[in-house]
Amino acid sequence: MRYLLVDRILDWEPGARIRGIKNVTMTEDFLEFHFPGNPVMPGVLLIESLVQLAGWLEAAGSGFTDGLLLTAVRKCNFYGFVLPGDQAELKVEFMPSAEGGSSRVCRGVGAVEGKKKIAVEFEAQRVPLATLEEPAEQERFFRILTRETGF
Repeated sequence: MRYLLVDRILDWEPGARIRGIKNVTMTEDFLEFHFPGNPVMPGVLLIESLVQLAGWLEAAGSGFTDGLLLTAVRKCNFYGFVLPGDQAELKVEFMPSAEGGSSRVCRGVGAVEGKKKIAVEFEAQRVPLATLEEPAEQERFFRILTRETGF
């Protein structure tokens, strides 16, 4: 099973930054056991939502030829819980990298109603998008997420 953890892309600047939304609903299957009677979005899925957003930034900025694979979480801090009914605003920016090459360093922040819930710095490897996903399908999804399709 694959979780798509970005529900909308609000804006983006190729090669630099992207901002999106994750709506957390009570029907998310991961909430059933995390935690029983006290549903909380798992922190690792918050990280994954930010990594996915970085992946969209890389894909769209490369004309859907490149994608990203998470290689390391450098630093992560949590500041509270993301609960059912919350709308998490996600922001990711690419950081300057001394390594260059095919590696990206990213900084991400997630907030609910203006209150920071997560801050993470991670590394990701650029890979050909076609090795991960069907590029044309990903471009179509991106147009839906950014509302470029005229919905």
